[in-house]
Amino acid sequence: MDSDFQSAHPSVCDAPPAGVHAANRPPTREEIEALVSEKQIKLAELKRAQEELERERAGLEDLRRRQAEFQTGRAEMLQHLTRGIGLLEESELNARRDAQEMARTLADFHEAVNKVQAINEHAWTSENHSVELTRAATTIENARMEWNAARLKFQLLAGAPPAATDPSAAPSRSVFPPESDWWHMCKFGLALNWPLVLLGVGIFLALLLRH
Repeated sequence: MDSDFQSAHPSVCDAPPAGVHAANRPPTREEIEALVSEKQIKLAELKRAQEELERERAGLEDLRRRQAEFQTGRAEMLQHLTRGIGLLEESELNARRDAQEMARTLADFHEAVNKVQAINEHAWTSENHSVELTRAATTIENARMEWNAARLKFQLLAGAPPAATDPSAAPSRSVFPPESDWWHMCKFGLALNWPLVLLGVGIFLALLLRH
């Protein structure tokens, strides 16, 4: 080997391979710009995918909320409606019973009015005056009994406004008023037995007059 030739052309023998130089060289400006554009495109695609996932998540959250509201509302309304049906049915039954009782009382009032109006004291004579008076007094007392019993049942007849009733509670149907005491019960018993006492007194007086 000619040493003079090697010393004269050192670049030919000492130059690195072409592939090694291409792999180790820094990227050019065009390559950097291409990489930046590629990354921006990938970021835009990821952002669109994130936005789509966010929309899907929001839709699922809204669907879950509506489903929970539906289930809660259905259970709540079923409970309210079932309770309302029970209360209204009980109230309707009580109102129907009260209406029937009021109709019977109204019929009794009409009958009592007819009996009281049928009393004609001008037709009485001295012979039957005592007996007719006893009968008339008995009719009046029976009418009074009907009136007093109706007043105990219907507060409207007593002059007091109807008390507000709770539909869930059954109406009280006590024979005596709530404020009744021993004196009220005595008066009630006297009102029930007064016609019999009056009738006995009338018969006794009639027997005395005959004798």
